[in-house]
Amino acid sequence: MITSISGLLVSVTPLRAVIETGGFGYEVHIPVTTAERLPQPGLNAKLHTVAVYREDSQTLYGFATEEERDFFRLLIEKVTGVGPKMALSVLSKLSLPMLKSAITAGDVALLAKCPGIGKKTAERLVMDLRDHLLPSELEGTPVAPAGQVTPAPVAPGKNKIRDAVMALVALGYKTPDADKSVRQAWVALGPTASIEALIKRALG
Repeated sequence: MITSISGLLVSVTPLRAVIETGGFGYEVHIPVTTAERLPQPGLNAKLHTVAVYREDSQTLYGFATEEERDFFRLLIEKVTGVGPKMALSVLSKLSLPMLKSAITAGDVALLAKCPGIGKKTAERLVMDLRDHLLPSELEGTPVAPAGQVTPAPVAPGKNKIRDAVMALVALGYKTPDADKSVRQAWVALGPTASIEALIKRALG
């Protein structure tokens, strides 16, 4: 199994990267959230990968972190009706912290805004993945009546990106726009940036 690839970054677009290593150029499909963190072409890069084999194709999907790769694998293996293309679209629309927060909180409306994800698929994301994300926190959570999703507790301040996004939403930003702005601020400032710094950078 190919779990990662590193080498010279030949080219990159929002959904595709080509990495050359060992004399071969590998086409890797990536989400926008990964493309934002890759260096300029001509520099070395590393992607954590999942190889998907079909009867007529072999496709490599790459991500900036192992956590994103593992979440992609959860999407395509645990959620009925979600294939690699749709999973990549979901990870392109919202950052991983926002996706996990939406799933654990049962925010079907936000998840349904991802391209190709309707209300029913969004509900399946919540029901199928919540236990895989926070099994310990969900123990003892009341069972929701049929057709409803019970929010799971999420520790306040658990994630800088999520908290910064929520602050922008409170200022009137749409969640996807706020998430994108904070992601870009995170890339520019690095993981040591405070929530206040992320907000200030995102506001421009």
